[in-house]
Amino acid sequence: MKILILAGYTPSLINFRGDFIREMVARGHEVVAVGPEAGFEEEVAALGATFVRLAFDRTGINPLSDLALIRRMIGLIKAQKPDVVFGYTMKPVIYGSIAARLSGVKRVFSMVTGLGYVFLANGAKAYVIRNISKMIYYVGLKCSTKVFFQNPDDRGEFIRAGLVGKSKCVLIHGSGVNLEKFASAPLPDRPIFLMICRILKDKGVLEYLEAARRVKASFPEARFQLLGPFDVNPNALSMEDIRPYVDDGTVEYLGETKDVRPYLAACSVYVLPSYREGTPRTVLEAMAMGRPVITTDVPGCRETVVDGMNGFLVPAKTVEPLAEKLRWVIGHPNEAMKMAKASLAICRDKYDVRKVNESILAAMDLNSMNGSVHDDRRIGDRAGQYIPSGGETESR
Repeated sequence: MKILILAGYTPSLINFRGDFIREMVARGHEVVAVGPEAGFEEEVAALGATFVRLAFDRTGINPLSDLALIRRMIGLIKAQKPDVVFGYTMKPVIYGSIAARLSGVKRVFSMVTGLGYVFLANGAKAYVIRNISKMIYYVGLKCSTKVFFQNPDDRGEFIRAGLVGKSKCVLIHGSGVNLEKFASAPLPDRPIFLMICRILKDKGVLEYLEAARRVKASFPEARFQLLGPFDVNPNALSMEDIRPYVDDGTVEYLGETKDVRPYLAACSVYVLPSYREGTPRTVLEAMAMGRPVITTDVPGCRETVVDGMNGFLVPAKTVEPLAEKLRWVIGHPNEAMKMAKASLAICRDKYDVRKVNESILAAMDLNSMNGSVHDDRRIGDRAGQYIPSGGETESR
């Protein structure tokens, strides 16, 4: 079959969907990957797929430009003639699904990878945009054959809001992580904390920086690192926002990179105090490399950590509870080592990309060259708290 993947951010085709694309190609399918940023043709080709650029603004809602985007998507889909369209992130999910249906594609799949700024922001403007977004989500998901969710909170919110029927929903363990690429590495012998993210307010960057400043006052030997790009998101922070913490030695800003593995290997604890996620890929990568995780008790993040076993969950938008757990890890290196091992065990059990991709492809009925859509809503539902004895709980 010919499968067209629509992405809202081209690098994610390699970083988040690379193993997924490679697996589909290995099963004999032809894959065309579409994204708004140019310059990734060779990297997509290395996966066995063809890259087509479709430029669009991935932030903001403008009715005229979005209608024009739908028309351009229709033109692209009709030119490519795919059997299956798979979209992820907001605009590909909404407008890609509409365009696919209008183009006559019968098998249309969407993946909700998180709710993002529109659903997190406060104020009158955000309220209006959120309600508009819900209306167009409803239309887009109406056009989808099945909708994949990366955590039960997002799925529940969409169902309660009437945006999608329960029968269409498939719950999966995020994007998974390649356990061979992100191989376990020994922990360093000193406390080095790392946060990887786009430099956005709702990733909890400011809380991380302030907590680091408090901890450094008592543990000057501790190092705190921040890795990731600045962004155009309305919630983005600037270099000037973080500069005071860089200048006083609280944090080392490492810029951005295409390969996070050396930085994960050099850290002793991974930190992500985000306000909400789908399933945070960086947390899965840190777990695969055997790192304790301190993250927030919010949708998406709370699925990755069993509190006290492989790390800690702290309240979002708070500083002192985060600082308290950072201090605890510094003072309990032996317990932190046990948490590191637990992270790897949980990752192998739940988040191995081969298992995740198998669930997605089975739900899409793409395990073979031919097949019809089937209905197996149980795929990916075995999730939730990790039980070391090997048992599982049906909590999703």
